[in-house]
Amino acid sequence: MCRVVAYYRVSTEGQGRSGLGLEAQQRAVEALCAGRGWTIIAAFTEVESGRLADRPKLTEALHHAKVTGATLIIAKLDRLSRNAAFLLQLQDSGAKFIAADMPEACNLTVGIMALVAQQEREAISKRTKEALAAARARGTKLGNPNGAEALRRAAKGNGASVAAIKAEADAFAADLAPTVAKLRAEGHASLPALARELNAGGFQTARGGRWHPSSVRNLLARLSD
Repeated sequence: MCRVVAYYRVSTEGQGRSGLGLEAQQRAVEALCAGRGWTIIAAFTEVESGRLADRPKLTEALHHAKVTGATLIIAKLDRLSRNAAFLLQLQDSGAKFIAADMPEACNLTVGIMALVAQQEREAISKRTKEALAAARARGTKLGNPNGAEALRRAAKGNGASVAAIKAEADAFAADLAPTVAKLRAEGHASLPALARELNAGGFQTARGGRWHPSSVRNLLARLSD
């Protein structure tokens, strides 16, 4: 009989509390285990954005699987196929693993997926920079990448401008994600508290201004996508 350690991930605290997304992952894992006679000896649930490379619960799950000789099981490998950090961590851990949606996947499969994911991220970064340069050359004022007004102005140009602004905003949010996660872990959970701590730490908004509850709300909404 195979023993497995389950790892689940949801992107927001709300999803973690409500079970939205989590229940589907659990059903997929439990169905595969039941069909093959496997026993789940431990389960770890990560609540964070997929953009974050630091995944403490994944580290715990991989370590637990390795020291117990169990196999790590995740619900869906295909949704993570563009996340090079996750795939490389999975590959380098030395732990055995299986995905409920791709039971045939192996270390070679994950290694190839990680290389493709990294190449795709580099290509997206290059296209984003080119689109931003083209937008600026046309005289487009990008403004606040977190604001809807900037997107409306860019939409009057072409799709590349819209994609560039969104990518710029995503990159800005991703840079702040570890800081926001740390502040929330320290108990600064409300919008006013996060704004206060970001300002106290010298962090600026995308436009170089001070943080307010509304701008923090926009940032969290982007991180939860």
